[in-house]
Amino acid sequence: MKALSGHSRRERQIMEVLYRNGKASAADVRAGMEDAPSYSAVRAMLRVLEEKGQVRHQEEGLKYVYAPVVTREKAKRSAVKSLLDTFFNDAPEQVVAALLDVSPRLTAEELNRMSEVIDRAKREGK
Repeated sequence: MKALSGHSRRERQIMEVLYRNGKASAADVRAGMEDAPSYSAVRAMLRVLEEKGQVRHQEEGLKYVYAPVVTREKAKRSAVKSLLDTFFNDAPEQVVAALLDVSPRLTAEELNRMSEVIDRAKREGK
C-alpha cells in the first residue's frame, strides 16, 4: 500500500472524505471536498485511487460507491513510516524534535499527552 503522503492534494482530499463518511459515491465525495473539481475529474481520481489499491467500489443501484481499502489508522502508520524513512533516516527522535520545532505553540496539555504516550511505550518495551 502506498502511503497517503504519496498522493496528490486532491487524492488526499478524496481519501479524507471517504474516511470521514466510511463510503461515498463520486457525487458525495465531490460534495465533501473544498473547492471541488468537476464530477468527471473526481470520478477519474477515484479510478486512479482504485488502481493504486487505496479504494474499492461496489455497485449500489446505478452508482458506484467507494470505500477505503485500509483503515485510517493503518494509513496513518504507513504515512508516518514513509516520512520517517524518507526525511529522518529512521530516527524517531528526530521526528519528535521536528514536531516540537514546527509546533512552538503546543499547550501544556498536549505536551503532557505526548509524554504519557512516551511513558506508555517505555512500559510496553517499544
